[in-house]
Amino acid sequence: MATITANPPRVGLPALLKHRAVHKLLLLALAAAILVPLANARWASGTWPSALTVDFSEPLAKASDWIIDNRDSHPLFLYFFGHVSNVVVIAVRAVYLTLLAVGWAGVTAIGALVAWRVAGVRLALGTAAAFLACGLLGMWVPTMQTLALMVVAVLASVVVGAVLGLAAGLSDRMDRMLRPVLDTMQVLPAFAYLLPVVLVFGIGVPAAVLATVIYAAPPMARLTSLGLRGADKGVLEAVESLGSTARQRLLTARIPLARKELLLGLNQTIMMALSMAVIAAVIGAGGLGDRVYQALASVDVGAALAAGIPIVLLAVVLDRVTGAAGEKLGVEPEPHSGRGWLLALAGVVVVAVAGRLAGRLDWPESWIVGIAEPVNRAVDWMTAHLYSGVPVVGGTADWAGHFTTWVLDPMRDGLQALPWWSVLLIVAALAWVIGTWRTALTAVLAMAAIGVLGVWKPSLDTLSQVLAAVAVTLVVGFAVGIAAARSDRLERALRPVLDVFQTMPQFVYLIPVVALFGVGRAPAVAAAIVYALPAVVRITTQGLRQVDPAALEAAGSLGATNWQQLRQVQLPLARPALLLAVNQGLVLVLAVVVIGGLVGGGALGYDVVFGLAQGDLATGLVAGAAIVCLGLMLDRVTQPTERRAKKGA
Repeated sequence: MATITANPPRVGLPALLKHRAVHKLLLLALAAAILVPLANARWASGTWPSALTVDFSEPLAKASDWIIDNRDSHPLFLYFFGHVSNVVVIAVRAVYLTLLAVGWAGVTAIGALVAWRVAGVRLALGTAAAFLACGLLGMWVPTMQTLALMVVAVLASVVVGAVLGLAAGLSDRMDRMLRPVLDTMQVLPAFAYLLPVVLVFGIGVPAAVLATVIYAAPPMARLTSLGLRGADKGVLEAVESLGSTARQRLLTARIPLARKELLLGLNQTIMMALSMAVIAAVIGAGGLGDRVYQALASVDVGAALAAGIPIVLLAVVLDRVTGAAGEKLGVEPEPHSGRGWLLALAGVVVVAVAGRLAGRLDWPESWIVGIAEPVNRAVDWMTAHLYSGVPVVGGTADWAGHFTTWVLDPMRDGLQALPWWSVLLIVAALAWVIGTWRTALTAVLAMAAIGVLGVWKPSLDTLSQVLAAVAVTLVVGFAVGIAAARSDRLERALRPVLDVFQTMPQFVYLIPVVALFGVGRAPAVAAAIVYALPAVVRITTQGLRQVDPAALEAAGSLGATNWQQLRQVQLPLARPALLLAVNQGLVLVLAVVVIGGLVGGGALGYDVVFGLAQGDLATGLVAGAAIVCLGLMLDRVTQPTERRAKKGA
């Protein structure tokens, strides 16, 4: 019986020279041989030349001063931004007062009712348990504050995203115009645009809601556009042949055909809005996010965890309910379902009225279970016994110190020691090999823009943290993903864990990291690894499981071992999914490494946080723009173009 050989055929020099990637690298080497001496003659090698930087501090400072001076008198603020702010305040307050008027029993009953009718009894019980847990932890009022802000922010995000997505889905020109805007909105770290929002609206709920809308609207816009553009052409042609107008085709065919994408957009908008609602606590959003932020500021892990658990529970419940609603689209409703809704609604009204008559609208203080003190005692024990001095393996602080000394410091120093032109050449080579010359040009321009902004060294520091976090994430993620793809039992066991980790807001990851590792660059990297790992594991597992079973059977029939099937069949065929895992890992790591500025991550993340804290528009926006450029460069370097991906697959 023939077997698959593990030794690939030899590739001679002539064949190697014919390879497309080698041609690209040779052309790049020729261009470098001409341009690098010219650059060295004009600007000395080393860090980015100061002659090529542009100082944005003065115009941004003038813009900030103008906004502050005219915020109370200019017509733009009085008759536009002022009205927007008032509408937001009134809407959030109305929702909040309604939730308080319904009472804890009524809100719990409403949540359980919606979950029951959408997804069944099991999720209804889980939803009720989640709301009750919020009360037991003493977080009922902050939870209602966050929920009120979420309702208004999500509704606004859905409206804005749906309008933008509708325009992009119906017009190619609008789609091309909106795409870079949406890309920038999703890559720009939240802290960067909190500052201009605060300058316009001041500290408080309006700024928090509008920052949340900016952050959460892009997924709705993208998926709305995708759903409209992906509508079945045959159905549209059939509707058009009946003489329908463009408006009728939109309302009766395109939108109904895009229902699943629209509901997925709603799901993603809710998740991002909840994540942003926590971050917006920095600018006075209140609620659970404010409790987490204040607890982290005082390194009170117990209080942070008590506020963080309700955030996770809300995220999981909202994710499950909207996901279940999407799965039920197109399914025929059960007989007498309308009667079931009426009976359930009547039960909710009875519960709410009974709670109001009994004077039990607020969660009883005697029912609160305080976990902050025991958690802090556990943290103190961990600090005393695990933080340092553990025999043989060392403590968590020792691990963080070793990782900083042996990995982060050498990577940062190595990147900062490279001549600026060599960094651009490396970026160009990687982007051109995996994509096209346009991809390479975009990546190089993005990296050069960082130098022009005058934050070359902090950006390389952030890049070193991202690369270190991504390396660990990919090693662990690929290993776990491969194991899950080959074991149904492991995949089932990991699914609920990955679900919880993917629905947790970014802010919450800082809580256990601070408890275990203290503050510094290593804890910021650890939080980024934990945040990005679930996505890498999921994409890897899905990519390997989608490999054609016939290819594996053919390899097995030729006598290939499991290792040979994995290495020579599954991994090559799953290459597009693996590249996507790398790309998503980089994007997610970058998002949390920036937030790591709150726990001592330094570099661009610190500049963004410092700019927000001090009201320094120049520092905050320049660092935010550099992060956008860094994210764009990393995206182009790791994500092949569609043509190349298909060719490679």
